[in-house]
Amino acid sequence: MEKTLRILVVEDSEDDALLVLHLINKGDYNIVFERVETAERMKTMLKERTWDIILSDYVMPHFNGLEALELLKESGIDIPFIIISGTIGEDVAVEAMKGGANDYIMKNNLQRLLPAIDRELRESGNRAERKRAEEELRILSRAVEQSPASIIITDTEGKIKYVNSKFTEITGYTPNEVLGQNPRILKSGEMSQDYYKEMWQSIALGNEWFGEFHNKKKNGELYWELVSISPIFDTTGIITHFLAVKEDITSRKQTEQELINAKEKAEESERLKTAFLTNMSHEIRTPMNGILGFAELLKEPNLSGAEQQEYINIIGKSGVRMLNIINNIVDISKIEAGLMDVHMKESNVNEQIECIYTFFKPEVEDKGMKLFYKNDLPTKEAIIGTDTEKVYSILTNLVKNAIKYTEEGSIEFGYVKKGDDLEFYVKDTGIGIPKERQDAIFERFIQADITDKMALQGAGLGLTIAKSYVEMLGGKIWIESEEGIGSTFYFTLPYNSEQEEKKVTGKVVQTEEVKNQIYPKVSGLKVLIAEDDETSEMFMSILAKTFGKEILKARTGLETIDICRNNPDIDLILMDIQMPEMNGSEATRQIRQFNKEVIIIAQTSYGLAGDRGKAMEDGCNDYISKPINKGELLALIQKYFKKYP
Repeated sequence: MEKTLRILVVEDSEDDALLVLHLINKGDYNIVFERVETAERMKTMLKERTWDIILSDYVMPHFNGLEALELLKESGIDIPFIIISGTIGEDVAVEAMKGGANDYIMKNNLQRLLPAIDRELRESGNRAERKRAEEELRILSRAVEQSPASIIITDTEGKIKYVNSKFTEITGYTPNEVLGQNPRILKSGEMSQDYYKEMWQSIALGNEWFGEFHNKKKNGELYWELVSISPIFDTTGIITHFLAVKEDITSRKQTEQELINAKEKAEESERLKTAFLTNMSHEIRTPMNGILGFAELLKEPNLSGAEQQEYINIIGKSGVRMLNIINNIVDISKIEAGLMDVHMKESNVNEQIECIYTFFKPEVEDKGMKLFYKNDLPTKEAIIGTDTEKVYSILTNLVKNAIKYTEEGSIEFGYVKKGDDLEFYVKDTGIGIPKERQDAIFERFIQADITDKMALQGAGLGLTIAKSYVEMLGGKIWIESEEGIGSTFYFTLPYNSEQEEKKVTGKVVQTEEVKNQIYPKVSGLKVLIAEDDETSEMFMSILAKTFGKEILKARTGLETIDICRNNPDIDLILMDIQMPEMNGSEATRQIRQFNKEVIIIAQTSYGLAGDRGKAMEDGCNDYISKPINKGELLALIQKYFKKYP
């Protein structure tokens, strides 16, 4: 089958051109040709048409063969160029070959022409297979070297033969440091040997393997990679190398872990919230049952005086228990808001230890157990600068906790002096705490998460409050416990005699002295009770009868203002802060615009730190929190109305 041969003939003699073409026709070609004899015409033909070969005379009237060769080179076309001449000398022929000519043939030896054309066409084709291969290799090489993925090529024994720039960027190893090494130099030790064994077995069988590696960089930093490893086969199907393409997914892994942690935290928070609400419901309903149940029993006829007193005592104890739960929740709120007050003053820890012992001894002995205490210092040396009430609270919470979780044996508490600290301890022979839960017990509401068989009375706030108080006072708290054997709680306090007052509390603290004090009788006051809750208003009215001659009542802030305008002789306003239409704070501010003299005592059920200061800013003279104690209220009345009656 004839092959088309497109020839551009650069020749000024038409006869010579035809002679050359006649000789070529003897070959197995279908010839298409064009003859040109000027440089401009040659340029045009090179642009407009495609040629397989150029045959050029050397000497022509308008330009020569070397100039024609230069035009071909300038065009960038890669085709064979053969010079045919009758006058070319050896030196010119050498110059032409150096210039890029593929061959030269004398016109008196044209029998060489056809074999030369055949040879050059074959060589031209080979040069084009090679150029394409070289170009493809260059593209592949650039792609591998510039790849955003780390690439490693090893032999079948796992020795590294090639790494790209990204490998060096990620790992910190240069090619010279890893060539000939095994990729195991990247191992972090975080993954099992079986994992790598399974990978090698897979690729050795000719399979592609996908997975993740937790590797280690040259500087020791750990990182994650998503890896694809493929075998490379030769033409006979034998594996010669392995190619690993690896993507750094450390950031992705961190994001995934953060999402997992956030999900687990949200689930844990939801679980604890549900458990807490369940426990709070139980803790509130239990004392409420005591209050409402025994209040109902008091209605029964024919109760003896002793029975009435017993029921009243139970109602009182149930109320105290409920108030304790509420106080704990309020304290946690204060602590987390950074609003808990700390009062540093001189305190005798021996007296505190002995007081705690006296208070809890009957309860411990009622359970058939023994209570012991230890004071390490003589009384005169057991004085430190601290917040007395918070130390009481810490010890009380820890001892109550020990009593709650101990059914037999003993409880011991006290302190020893260690260096610049006093180290307190509370030791029991109770159920103990599993090691995996020992850190969690200081978290809020954790009692709500204890299994049902261990869940006992309490909101799970005591240890959280104790830990916060210890840290406020400059100490630390920890636990040593063995399940089934018992627990020992430790906490430290600085051993010093400093009496720094860190903050001034906003709440009037009711002490035993206040409770038992006998107040001079105050009477004859004109009192306005601003309270929207009917029960609270009734209670306040009963209390007010002990010191008031006339009692007015308001249910809203606006009503309170109107009554004050119409009764400028009011002596005392008991102002509830939360009321409809207008709250007590705004009502107080407006009353102060026209009455500067009336005594206004704010009352609130919030009991939060800062309430007193806010009440003072609004124009109140003082502040009392609910539930209101009769003795505390009378103390305030005495404070402002000593002249009465």
